[in-house]
Order: sequence, then structure tokens, then C-alpha cells
Amino acid sequence: MRSAVIVAGGRSTRFGDRDKAVADLGGVPMIRRVAERLAETCDRFVVNCRADQRDAIETAMAGLDPTVALDTDPDRGPVAGIARGLRAVDAEYAAVVACDMPFVDPAFVAYLFDRAAGHDAAVPRPGEWYEPMQAVYRTGAMADACDAALAAADGQEPRILTPIEALDCVVVGGDEVAAHATSDTFDNLNTAAEFHAANERFTPGE
Repeated sequence: MRSAVIVAGGRSTRFGDRDKAVADLGGVPMIRRVAERLAETCDRFVVNCRADQRDAIETAMAGLDPTVALDTDPDRGPVAGIARGLRAVDAEYAAVVACDMPFVDPAFVAYLFDRAAGHDAAVPRPGEWYEPMQAVYRTGAMADACDAALAAADGQEPRILTPIEALDCVVVGGDEVAAHATSDTFDNLNTAAEFHAANERFTPGE
């Protein structure tokens, strides 16, 4: 059994007055597009979100039966969301993907599961930057590292790489990413303009 955590608890401050997680992308809520892609390689879903998002997200994910892991301390960033989501996973490893990555490549996620085996994480680094929000983690190790980073941050939002630096992590570099992933797998939609451009790539209901 492979599990996935979809992190959706951000405030979408650059997106406008809508919650981008459930915004209509070619006739389908964006978070559902992420889940449907992940369903090609993952059997179970956990969605991390705030309490005020729950109803809309459960409606968007109808039929996929996700476990909802509510933020206990909202607004502490993705490290807190990852920790909360991973604590709800009952598998040794889980993929963690942001809710705003509707083009995530399921075959690449499956490859990350293979690369993570025997380690604490497999995290892509296609260029200068890591992609920790499309990675596979050993659930207990990463949740513990996230909790430690949150405690050390003393109420602030920790760097997302802080917990990863404490792990036995396989770095999946640029050549490896290019060999196993589609070019748009890491595309994320932060702004209304990015969302509009992505929307044009879908036929409604597709």
C-alpha cells in the first residue's frame, strides 16, 4: 500500500480571495486533479488542511475517501502541515505533494518511492532548488524531524529544508529527474494568472 499526503492548509495569499485548493481548474477542483493523478500510484490519501477548509475539500474529494488531518496550529507553514499529515499515515513511506501541483507525474512519484526505500527520504533537486513538496518520506522519521524543527523555531515558521537536513535523504538530481519525470511535474499555481494559464490546458471535465 502506498499513501500520499496532500498539503492544502496554506492561506493562498497570492491567489486572491478564493481558496486555490478547491478552485475550479478546467471543471475539476485543483486538489482533486492532484489526487486523481496520485491515485495512479497511491492507494490511500491524507489531506492536511485548516478546519475552515474541511467541508469544501471533502466535497471536492468526494468518492476518494481521504483521511483529513486538520491543522492543530494553523499558519506555521508547510513543515507543520507535513508533520500533521504524516502523523495520519499508517504506511512506512508516503508521498507528500502540495495541493497546487496539478501536473504531478504519477510515474515519477512511483520512482521516488523506489528511491526512498531503505532511506528516510527521496527529494528531487532538478536545479538550484529542492522540491520538498513533491517528495517521498519515511513517515515517522520525517514527522519527528518536522516536530523538532517546529519546536526549535519557537512559534515561528521553520525553513522547509530544516527537517530534511536531519534525515538520511536521497537527492534526486537534475539528470535523474529529466529521465523519469515530465517537464511540468513541479509546476505549481500560486497566482490567479498562473491558474488562468493552466486552466487553458484543460478541456472542461477532462
